[in-house]
Amino acid sequence: MKEPGPDHPITITPNPHRIRVMLGGFIVAETTQALTLQEATLPPVYYIPREDVRMDLLDATDHHTNCPYKGSASYFTVNGGGLVRENAAWSYEEPFPSVAAIKEHLAFYPEKVDAIEEFKD
Repeated sequence: MKEPGPDHPITITPNPHRIRVMLGGFIVAETTQALTLQEATLPPVYYIPREDVRMDLLDATDHHTNCPYKGSASYFTVNGGGLVRENAAWSYEEPFPSVAAIKEHLAFYPEKVDAIEEFKD
């Protein structure tokens, strides 16, 4: 386990806007309770509370990856409108203490869903 620091900063902040994830014309997730995780120079990632995700449209896969800063990620195939996108979402079921806020949240790969929209109105 590595700790975030000056050489690899990680910040997690509440996002005040509505975030919506779309696939095949279906709203897969929609929330006003997202967290924005900014890790080093990577693009920001929205983490959406599990209760705001249509879990009936997701199927857990056997795919897992390990991040030395966040822990072990579990992946989900997303189904919507007849489209199936394998390993399009992930979750840290037991994140490391430094990123504990993302527990019970899911994130989506923008290139594997139709849209991840942020409404700022």
